[in-house]
Amino acid sequence: MSEQSLSPFDPEQLQHTLTELVTVHDWLRWAVSRFHQAGVYFGHGTDNAWDEAALLLAHVLYLPPLTDDKLLTVKLDRTERAAFVGLLQQRIEQRMPAAYLTHQAYFCNLPFYVDERVLIPRSPIAELINDKFASILPQGVQPQLILDLCTGSGCIAIACAYAFPEAQVDAVDISEDAINVAELNIAEHQLQERVFPVLSDGFTALNGQQYDLIVTNPPYVDAEDMADLPDEYRHEPELGLASGHDGLALTRQILRDAAAHLTDNGVLVCEVGNSMVELQYRYPDVPFRWLDFTAGGLGVFALSKQDLIENQHWFEDAQMAGNSDGR
Repeated sequence: MSEQSLSPFDPEQLQHTLTELVTVHDWLRWAVSRFHQAGVYFGHGTDNAWDEAALLLAHVLYLPPLTDDKLLTVKLDRTERAAFVGLLQQRIEQRMPAAYLTHQAYFCNLPFYVDERVLIPRSPIAELINDKFASILPQGVQPQLILDLCTGSGCIAIACAYAFPEAQVDAVDISEDAINVAELNIAEHQLQERVFPVLSDGFTALNGQQYDLIVTNPPYVDAEDMADLPDEYRHEPELGLASGHDGLALTRQILRDAAAHLTDNGVLVCEVGNSMVELQYRYPDVPFRWLDFTAGGLGVFALSKQDLIENQHWFEDAQMAGNSDGR
């Protein structure tokens, strides 16, 4: 076997690497090269090899994000080097997203525990929360009751609780595993008295409760895209990604049922990602308000309760059609 074809994690090769590379900059450069060599996919909190490597190295060194250039010349001891290599090997060989290796992800600049029971937070809805939904909620309205439907790790619910300190937030998910993770994060942020995890299939367990704001990032990946997902996404729960043949199985239910769970001035904010094209095709007469994001992102719409009521017949007809064709 030629030297060029040797794995960078071959024991003999690795001993040389552990001896020769010393500084933070050395190791970041090496990691970036290995990521590019292996063709890993970035899409779970970072979008490039340098930031991904920096995230993993900061975790090993018990440091905040490596944004200070003065750290680049800092030396790693041999234990730290070995620990970093171990994470890189899992990231590359298992295609394990970095957040699952560190068990931490940031959303709205807040830290959250994550593991393979929940999706890794990455929704553009974070920008709306940081802006306190200023362009969406009626002027002067401060929501008192908020629903985060399909809560996963609880990140949207918890971030909303920070944005609206007087609000009560229900964090709903069909997955008991997800609810357990959400409970961990609620406790970590000490919000047990304002954020309440609820195990429910959609709105089923909410008993007619109404909300001033419903925020939801439901599964919306269609069957074709599910088949083509990069390996990194295979570590995430399929329940949080897949939504039938056209990616809209759950969204149709939300559109059908949301009006009954909104107060008179209430608003639904829903993310459907790439399935926005299919949604517009299926509901050409519905006045979806597609939201723009300065930090990037698409496929998030807002509808008022009045919009939902006026278009209820479309949602009920589409739900029946979806049921009949197995979607």
